[in-house]
Amino acid sequence: MKTVESRATETGGRGATTRHIPPKLALAVGMPTPPAPSGWRWTELTELARLESGHTPSRKHPEYWGGTIPWIGIKDARANHGRRIESTLERTNELGIENSSARILPENTVCLSRTASVGYVVVMARPMATSQDFVNWVCSKHLDPDFLKYLFIAEGDGLLRFSSGAVHQTIYFPEVKAFHICHPPLAEQRRIVSLLDEAFAGLANAKANAEKNLQSARALFESHLQSVFTEPGDGWVQKQLGEIAEFRNGLNYSKSSNGQTLPVVGVGDFQSNFYAPMENLQSATIDGQLRDGYAIRRNDILTVRSNGSKELVGRCMLVPEVSEVASYSGFVIRIRVNADELVPRFLLHFLKSSSTRDRLTREGGGANISNINQAKLSSLPVVVPPLKMQEEIANSLDQVSTETQRLVRLYERKLAALEALKKSLLRQAFTGELGAQAA
Repeated sequence: MKTVESRATETGGRGATTRHIPPKLALAVGMPTPPAPSGWRWTELTELARLESGHTPSRKHPEYWGGTIPWIGIKDARANHGRRIESTLERTNELGIENSSARILPENTVCLSRTASVGYVVVMARPMATSQDFVNWVCSKHLDPDFLKYLFIAEGDGLLRFSSGAVHQTIYFPEVKAFHICHPPLAEQRRIVSLLDEAFAGLANAKANAEKNLQSARALFESHLQSVFTEPGDGWVQKQLGEIAEFRNGLNYSKSSNGQTLPVVGVGDFQSNFYAPMENLQSATIDGQLRDGYAIRRNDILTVRSNGSKELVGRCMLVPEVSEVASYSGFVIRIRVNADELVPRFLLHFLKSSSTRDRLTREGGGANISNINQAKLSSLPVVVPPLKMQEEIANSLDQVSTETQRLVRLYERKLAALEALKKSLLRQAFTGELGAQAA
């Protein structure tokens, strides 16, 4: 079997680039001019670790796959970013290694994704092979693998400055071979790693709690919605939506349209909005002049009927006060209710419930995307209470929605603060400040 001990390093024929890319924190291409922090120094990475490439055994030979040798691909790195990787989605075998340029690399090898998705970092918890999407570093006794891992993580999106490519960004081997890192002595590296491990463990727990609370806040409102619409009370009557509302598809227009220009609600305006953002609509030029029935008005409900993203199909918004003539795009359906039978806000909450949206988008009829049409909307069963009760229910749901959004914003801000703290700790670690504090 081919191993790193029995074969020379294979990373491609071109040598290191002679160009210079300055550091963001502690990584550069070529020897940088800024001085290192006190007690640190800049060193060519290949002097501290052996550079190894990866490879994919031929997919045309199924006998090369399904063995006992873990093989790291991009999906593995994405799922294990920043951690030690114990197992992989795919495994190769001795035959696959022998008949390819793939190499079994030792435990503690640091793997950095360089193409397809630049910037995922993992450390091997056991001997493994990788795809050609990675550059791999077998660290010497002078470089702690976890220090190098954190150094790459600290760079974040800054790694892209080393990449090139018209379609897919790739960090090529001439740049990798010219990597220089700023580092302290080994004992200080290990102290920094220990501090970051402890801090990141605490941040991970805090993040997990915040994410759990965020999910709970969102689930709270959905649970309330479901309880309202699945447990009808006395006096509620089931009707089809087409009996109490009418529908109209939106406008189709193109860049070559030549006619009236006006604000138009498009698919991109929906997101998670409750009300249509009338003050921030983009204008569009339609064919001819706006026809009767296509101008939106207060209390109209707009819903996405089709789009390239299934995430948006079925999203709904209520039209607030309209100060100027506006319309909506062909990917949208306008619902206009009979005000004598239905409160628009009540219907909007009903349409926003997950059970209603699932029902509308299930088996959408498109070849690749789900879609909603007027026939589906018209036949949708709606359990309708008396008007006064509709208003009371809508008011109650508005209050719950407002509180839910407050909690969501709170936990989103907390998550953002945790991410900012993580970046701050990494910046301190690789500018010599964290080590100085610990010394």
